[in-house]
This record gives sequence, structure tokens and C-alpha cells, in this order.
Amino acid sequence: MLILGIDPGSRITGYGIIDAQGSKAEYVTSGCIRIADASLPEKLRQVFEGISQLVEQFQPQEVAIEQVFMARNADSALKLGQARGAAIVAAASKGLEVHEYAARLVKQAVTGTGAADKGQVQSMVARILSLPGLPQVDAADGLAIALCHAYTRQGLIATAGSRRSSRGRWRL
Repeated sequence: MLILGIDPGSRITGYGIIDAQGSKAEYVTSGCIRIADASLPEKLRQVFEGISQLVEQFQPQEVAIEQVFMARNADSALKLGQARGAAIVAAASKGLEVHEYAARLVKQAVTGTGAADKGQVQSMVARILSLPGLPQVDAADGLAIALCHAYTRQGLIATAGSRRSSRGRWRL
């Protein structure tokens, strides 16, 4: 099952596509939709078209996106919400169901802690998907969101990124 993970933004929208088969996930592609400096409606069109092109090209079966968190700057939160809305409509207009995940849950799913920083997410995504190097930060977030959805589908959030030790405790 192909899963498209989206990390929405009004300047950069990160994405990652994985092929989830049971409890295994394989890397398909990832990258960033870089939004040109323009009016807000034009930026939203770019997000919409970028996600629409990804859906047409890769034909994922499911889409996962990060939920909006309340930032200190209300204007930034509103712009993020609008970019998120453009991405959701792009996926929904192609008949795809969109699943939403809180940033803390995404971090917990791939690193084992909801307080992980961007570097930890990048490293764990690269390790989980056996990538030769670290993906760009926004692309890593898109992949992490796709992995979170795959783990949620399999009921594996508590064990993601962990290995059982000889004493039965979970460790990274």
C-alpha cells in the first residue's frame, strides 16, 4: 500500500511516499514542494497543484498529514492551516481519504519520544527506511508522517523504531 505523508507549509511542503506491506515499509520517494514568493492565493495554488501532481504520478492509496499546532504567531498558524487545507483538498479531490496526526505522535512513532528534534526524526527515518543518507528536513517529516500512518494501521506505534532487549524491555 502506497502512503503519501505530507508536512504542509506555506514556504516548503515536505512529502514522503512509502510502500507499507504489513509491518515493513519501503522508501519510494520524498522531496519538497518549494513555494515561490507570491500572494497567498498563488502559494495555495502551488501547494494544491504540487500535491495533485504527486497523487497523479504515484497513485497512493492513503494520505497522512500533520495536524496544525497552535503556534505563538497566529498569522503563521493561519497560513499553515490554509496550506494544509490546500493539500487536503488536493488529495480529497482525487478520492483519497486523508488521515491526520499530531506532531508529537509522529515523533513518538519514529523516534520513541514525542519531544524529538528534527535531527532525531531525520536520523530515525533514514535508519528505518535504510536510506543512504539523511533526507532534507521537510522531506524527512513527510516520510515520518507516512510511517506514523503505516504504524497506526498496524497498531505498532508503541514499538516503532525499537528493538526488544534480552530482558524484554524496549530500547533504541
